Amino acid sequence: MTFDSTSTLLATGGCDGTIKLWDVVKQYCTHNLKGSPGVVHLVQFHPDISRLQLFSSSQDCGIRLWDLSSSKCVCVLQSHYSAVTSLSFSPDGDTMVSSGRDKICTVWDLKTKKAKRAVPVYEAVEGVVMLPVDEDLSQIGVKSKDMHFITAGSKGELRVWEASTARCVYAQTLGSSLSASSEEEEDDPRGLTHLLHLPASSRLATVTAEHNIVLYQLPALSTQQQFVGYNDEVLDVKFLGKGDSHIVVATNSSQLKVFELLTNSCQILYGHTDTVLSLDVFKKGSLFASCAKDRSVRVWKMDSDSGQVHCVAQGSNHANAVGSITCSRMKASFVVSGSQDCTVKVWDLPADLSTAGAEIQQLTPRATEKVHDKDVNSVAVSPNDKLLASGSQDRTAKLWSLAGEGSVSLLGVFKGHRRGVWAVCFSPVDQVLASSSADGTTKLWSLQDFSCLKTFEGHDASVLKIIFVSRGTQLLTSGSDGLVKLWTIKTNECVKTLDAHQDKVWGLHGSQKDNKIVTGSADSNITVWDVTEVELAEEQAKQEDQILKQQELSNLLHEKKYLKALGLAISLDQPHTVLNVIKAIRQSENGHELLEKTLLKLRVDQKESLLRYCVVWNTNARNCQNAQAILQVLLTHLQPEELLQYQERHMLRIGNLLQASMFLNYMWQKMRVAGAPASMGQDEDMDTTPLAQPFFMIDKEKGMGSDGEEKQDGDDSDGGQDEDLDKKEEEDEEDNEVSATNKSTNNNNNNGGIANGKGAKTNGNHHSESEESSEEEDPEEEDQTTVKVVKCLPVSSASECQTSAS
Repeated sequence: MTFDSTSTLLATGGCDGTIKLWDVVKQYCTHNLKGSPGVVHLVQFHPDISRLQLFSSSQDCGIRLWDLSSSKCVCVLQSHYSAVTSLSFSPDGDTMVSSGRDKICTVWDLKTKKAKRAVPVYEAVEGVVMLPVDEDLSQIGVKSKDMHFITAGSKGELRVWEASTARCVYAQTLGSSLSASSEEEEDDPRGLTHLLHLPASSRLATVTAEHNIVLYQLPALSTQQQFVGYNDEVLDVKFLGKGDSHIVVATNSSQLKVFELLTNSCQILYGHTDTVLSLDVFKKGSLFASCAKDRSVRVWKMDSDSGQVHCVAQGSNHANAVGSITCSRMKASFVVSGSQDCTVKVWDLPADLSTAGAEIQQLTPRATEKVHDKDVNSVAVSPNDKLLASGSQDRTAKLWSLAGEGSVSLLGVFKGHRRGVWAVCFSPVDQVLASSSADGTTKLWSLQDFSCLKTFEGHDASVLKIIFVSRGTQLLTSGSDGLVKLWTIKTNECVKTLDAHQDKVWGLHGSQKDNKIVTGSADSNITVWDVTEVELAEEQAKQEDQILKQQELSNLLHEKKYLKALGLAISLDQPHTVLNVIKAIRQSENGHELLEKTLLKLRVDQKESLLRYCVVWNTNARNCQNAQAILQVLLTHLQPEELLQYQERHMLRIGNLLQASMFLNYMWQKMRVAGAPASMGQDEDMDTTPLAQPFFMIDKEKGMGSDGEEKQDGDDSDGGQDEDLDKKEEEDEEDNEVSATNKSTNNNNNNGGIANGKGAKTNGNHHSESEESSEEEDPEEEDQTTVKVVKCLPVSSASECQTSAS
């Protein structure tokens, strides 16, 4: 896919062998060019848009020239025997250079449409760029005005070629050279996959096989900036440089990446030929060591002025992958490596390690010792450079002496972990060793008797790294659960959990000033945690303020200024102190009046806090009397709205619901009910048609009163009238007459019956009124006209209903 020089046309090549041209402005397809065999993997417009020419390449390795005015293929340029990867044009548009994976670049004359010269470049070329003629490029070997071009390919180098003589006039030199076997590999991580010319800024942009973008500045081809596209798994990370200005990162590759924290610019270090597994930094911060699966260790040095990092020493003597490395602490005198071959090696460093311009010095091991029965996962050197600790998959950690000249001697074994030991670390202030294991625990060991002093449990999975912070008073651990935990050694408590990763946290390191930590995880994320001076100052000021308030509170209690003491105790959020103030108030003279006077003067938020404390105090028999005294004062003198939010809104809503239910009750009284005799009054006419379900009837004296007094016969649940039943029963005891319907025998199990003149509950929310039955009424009232109000009970539909009237 490519745009033309005006950015109004877009050409796309597809798997179906067609090329489509799109009008970007009007958004429609203008051309559909057919004739390419197989997948079209390269399309490019001629820079002179007036020529209306398009070049393409597909699986036949030929370059097709399309005339867009006629939508036809003008010719096929045949020269390459492998896939064509890139095209570049001269400023006049009459010459073109093509590159391919057949290790050849071809110069074409577009007027005659024939090849002028084939230039062998001896590498699979992925990108080619024609150099401008009007610029001074003498720094990269351009001495004449003839056409020159730059190639980028599998070797990872930018090379300048003179087209007329097919001669390489300049070859870029890389920072570190790999072995010859590695250079011949097709999957060289330094191989270049794209090359792009940025004429506006006079720069070249390249993309490496590991998705890193590198910008070079013309005319010197100096590296200007690097962007890391993907880190993969982060296996280790350390602070580096003066003032911890950089971090060095070991990812799941053979390269090291050095990031500047201020600008995030990256420097990629080449040297190892297999995955780098571990890193460690010397005390000064400009020198660090690395080890890898290629069985080697390397020492790197950062230039204090330019910030460039170079390899200054290397050593290869292990029989298997080197999984851990540690540096001497007092001065840069030696490094110790631990390998999967179950041995540790002590490597002495030369006195003067030079930087660029000198050959890499070869290291030889001073001592080699088989220290464990399984892989050595971690090694650590004591602060005085006299002791060495090692941790292994054999579930043990061991302490060794480095005092001997040619060997290391065993001093003791630390046993107690149930699984392999992942990390060991010496305390900077005490004679203590910390170890972390795959059993999820962290242990502190005494260097005197090799006994376990403390065990920290909190991770749900393996504890991978451990460091001492806060001058040896705290521990930081990282685990396979993606968590970083801060432990206080004195109390054995986890005081902070940092959750920023989604996978194993392999890398953990603290800065020299103890104010930053950096973590790296298998989720490809690198996180820098900062404890700034501002936060420390705020925390210290808060602690000082707490101490002053505590002293002030003691003074107020001594002076019996209970109101200020109570308010201060509530502001400090100390329920126990608040309880002591309440007790002191109640024990004084006129305690109840003083408590009432004090509580009513508190603010609303203070009263709410006091109520929250009362909830807890009320659960304890010892403190419940104080809680009850507070509740009595607050509930007696304060409106509910002052204690409960939204009380007025809820009361209004309940009032509206009550009015609506009264309206429903009224409608229920006025609606026609099936089963009433036709001879009833106008206001109380009811249909007497038998219902499918049985019902009972409440006979009420017609001359009883207004319709409003008859509402008692309605549905209690609709009107919410339960609280008025007893009162209305007493008023109507002599006036009302209730008669029950004869219920069918199969109704008893569903709803019960109305026995002894008492109404029975339905299975819903509706309740019939319970009044005296007609058997207990005076015979004189039998002749009075009654009103029959029908209520249906949900019983079997087969039941028949019968009505009776007094």
